Amino acid sequence: MKTILLVNASPLGSASRAYATARKAADNLLESEANIRLIERDLSATHPSPITKDYADAVVQRAERDAPAFAQSEILIQELIDCDYLIVATPMHNFTVPASLKLWIDYVLRVNRTFTHRDGYKIGLLADRPTLVVVGSGGVYHGAHAKQPDYLSSYFTHVLATIGINTVQFIHLQGLVRPDMAEQSRILAERQLAAHPVFGLERRAFI
Repeated sequence: MKTILLVNASPLGSASRAYATARKAADNLLESEANIRLIERDLSATHPSPITKDYADAVVQRAERDAPAFAQSEILIQELIDCDYLIVATPMHNFTVPASLKLWIDYVLRVNRTFTHRDGYKIGLLADRPTLVVVGSGGVYHGAHAKQPDYLSSYFTHVLATIGINTVQFIHLQGLVRPDMAEQSRILAERQLAAHPVFGLERRAFI
């Protein structure tokens, strides 16, 4: 059975507009493929705990995977390993990822587990898989009317590539604090999702 992993980093939970788009992408897959399941990881409801000294020591000492300090990391990594499709819904907080998603990243990027070193570079150990990242922002950071920088997209792309996930595409919901811009952004996101070759409506024609 194939698996979709949907990671939601919004403090608004299921009320997030980025989550709504991400969930629609998941529903498109559920409707178009037989024998597929959805696993959701709400980082606000079940947020990772801060990195502890025990965890840091276990990393430095290259402890075994079943070390108690790695218990939370192993759960999140295994969810990622087991999924065939990854969907992430996240707000942009202060130009980049929110704290909950940063903790998820810190637990998922683990040396000798999801990446290794070769010639001084980090090399991913996970298989690539189709990945969609839906970003919600009250401000505008793309296009002619951008008023703030976007450090999230490049950072998160590099994070995923570090563990071996390179097939990544973004949908940006911008200007959500302004009703007129929010509606335009929603319509554009719907069009982008519908046309997506993996997560969109058009894939149904090829199933």
